[in-house]
Amino acid sequence: MIRSDLTEKILDIKREKGWTWKHICDEIGGFSPVLLVGALLGQHKLTKPQAAKAGELFGLSKAETAMLNEVPMRGADAVMPPTDPLIYRFYELVLVNGPAWKALIEEEFGDGIMSAIDFDMQMERLPDPKGDRVKITMSGKFLPFKYYGASGNVPAYGYKEE
Repeated sequence: MIRSDLTEKILDIKREKGWTWKHICDEIGGFSPVLLVGALLGQHKLTKPQAAKAGELFGLSKAETAMLNEVPMRGADAVMPPTDPLIYRFYELVLVNGPAWKALIEEEFGDGIMSAIDFDMQMERLPDPKGDRVKITMSGKFLPFKYYGASGNVPAYGYKEE
């Protein structure tokens, strides 16, 4: 079995049982819903205890349960640009706003990146009479660029210079 087959099996069981992602996340626990759902969709790995809970919940075999604990090939099936309209909007947000985000982060922190590994994200629904809004909050550790071979009073890292 390949990982995408396991994802389809999990989605089939979810549909068959009428479960919500909230129900599934409450049963497995331990991570944020974004990370748990991502893991069940094949983009993250679960810890062994979480994989065991998921395996029991979904009635998975030992091999399938073990696969939930393996490091996946993240983004392997992604089409660029994305064709799903909702996912495309995130791509569009990065294309349109990415240069401004980059400039503002570099001005505030220096030369580096926001981690997508040491990272957290929350999503919430904001009621609005004109149409509910989606609020997404992302928080990633700043990772300064390392300047190899720096010596003397030359900084080794790209933190903001005062």
